[in-house]
Amino acid sequence: MDWMTLVISLVVVTLGAEALVRGASLLALRGGISPLFVGLTIVGFGTSSPELAASITATLKGSSDVSVGNVVGSNIFNVGVIVGITAIIHPIRAQLSAIRRDLAVAILASVAPLLSLAFGMSLPRAAGVLLLGVLFAYLVFAYRSDRRASAREERLAKDELIDTVAPPKWHALDQTWFNVVLVVAGLALLILGSRVFVGSALAMARAAGLSELLIGLTIVSAGTSMPELVTSIVAGARRNPDIAVGNIIGSNIFNVFGILGASAVIRPQEISHQTLTLDIPVMLVATLALVPAIRTGGAISRVEGSLLLVGYGVYLSALFLRGV
Repeated sequence: MDWMTLVISLVVVTLGAEALVRGASLLALRGGISPLFVGLTIVGFGTSSPELAASITATLKGSSDVSVGNVVGSNIFNVGVIVGITAIIHPIRAQLSAIRRDLAVAILASVAPLLSLAFGMSLPRAAGVLLLGVLFAYLVFAYRSDRRASAREERLAKDELIDTVAPPKWHALDQTWFNVVLVVAGLALLILGSRVFVGSALAMARAAGLSELLIGLTIVSAGTSMPELVTSIVAGARRNPDIAVGNIIGSNIFNVFGILGASAVIRPQEISHQTLTLDIPVMLVATLALVPAIRTGGAISRVEGSLLLVGYGVYLSALFLRGV
């Protein structure tokens, strides 16, 4: 019964994220907001809304292990599984020069949880405010940088983004009231689904004798990463896999600075010894692995994608062997 509840709640969370991203993106575009900025924030970060809902729910339930494990595990899953599978479907072509800024911020995000060492292996509210401040500064800088795009590029980007978030069959429903309904319905589904999802995951962990950290690093993190996985697989199948790298980098940045920061503001987050010695280093290595992969011919090849998948498999094996 717990497995069925877990799957159903995950479907509800995914549908909520889909509705929220579509509705909010179209409202922003129709309101004259830059499509480049919409793509970076609402579309890129919107796919991380299940992680946000799950981590905040876990925080409110007093489970820092699930909250932190979800963030760290999602970032590792994003690179090892999502980028890996997408590259196997079709090599991902992405110029390092085009994403150097965002990749550098993602690397910084990978080491940001080590800030807990200065606070006795905990991220207090002050640290949470700092993480959110870094995210805000990054968004402001990114917005100003992206505003340098020409008017023609803006128009092309807007048309492409509208087609992405609202395929032709949706255009007849592209009305303000309908988009508002999507946003409200999406938020409602996210909140409801995440409460049931996290509750089911915790119940399963306790029944099976597994630690909450292990559940957060695996089941919760993989489950809440489904929007990114589906988006990237579809992009790869449509021969547009470069979208995957941008989405994953944006998601990883938001997961740490946004989700972990918000969770710490709500309630200080305890960082376990294992997370500091194993999971965070793996998250950093996974992010750094994107640099040489992109440098080799300006693409992440099928072989490199396979290596990312194998690396994730080795990490999972290490987790279960440790029995955390």
